[in-house]
Amino acid sequence: QVQFVESGGGLVQPGGSLRLSCAAPARIFSIYNMAWYRQAPGKERELVAVISRYGSLNYADYVKGRFTISRDNAKNMVYLQMNSLKAEDTAIYYCNINPPLNNSWAKGTLVTVSS
Repeated sequence: QVQFVESGGGLVQPGGSLRLSCAAPARIFSIYNMAWYRQAPGKERELVAVISRYGSLNYADYVKGRFTISRDNAKNMVYLQMNSLKAEDTAIYYCNINPPLNNSWAKGTLVTVSS
């Protein structure tokens, strides 16, 4: 089991921005691709964005152009900059490797987009 720690969620108005952070163990961070996932109320968990260990990026279509994933290799941190937030972005956001370790989902960080 691997422990990830997400932070940075909160309540934001539509059109606003948030930056999520995730701390990962160094032994994991240096080897694997990292990703952000989310789970909205009543829905399945879905992949949001992936950053490889080499820095290549992939995004789900529904966040392209609005979200940016990045990583700080010196700090073993992964970030998700979320701009132009929409109500449908409301969810609990999780970080994990990609593909995910199913025994290592942390509590996530809640993002609520509402006026």
